[in-house]
Amino acid sequence: MEIQKAQRLRYCISLICIAAELRSSEMEQLAAPSLDEIISPYVRSTDVVACLAFPSLALLLVDAEVTNLPSIVRRLTTRLEMFLWSAGGACYPSTATRAEELFDQALDLMMKAKRDGGNRLYLPG
Repeated sequence: MEIQKAQRLRYCISLICIAAELRSSEMEQLAAPSLDEIISPYVRSTDVVACLAFPSLALLLVDAEVTNLPSIVRRLTTRLEMFLWSAGGACYPSTATRAEELFDQALDLMMKAKRDGGNRLYLPG
């Protein structure tokens, strides 16, 4: 629905998929906060944090250009020192034309970042 609204009002929507795994021992993992608990306080009220398959989440960023994504991820990942994280991003309308394409791009790029060693953000292009 947000894509339809963005089309009508002519603004962009970005999606960032983030996977994170704790670097610490098993005992520390039991007491560690979840990824959404860490990130949620640092996103705008207009944005949405949605849990994907554990341990991943998606951030729907309203009126955020693809060029803004590196600085947004940098700001969020400063709180993820205990995690090995991987992220992929996409943006409507600059890199995707449909909601499914937006999600597929962000998820595929997150998986590529994970395969390439993590602690990185990949964007289309």
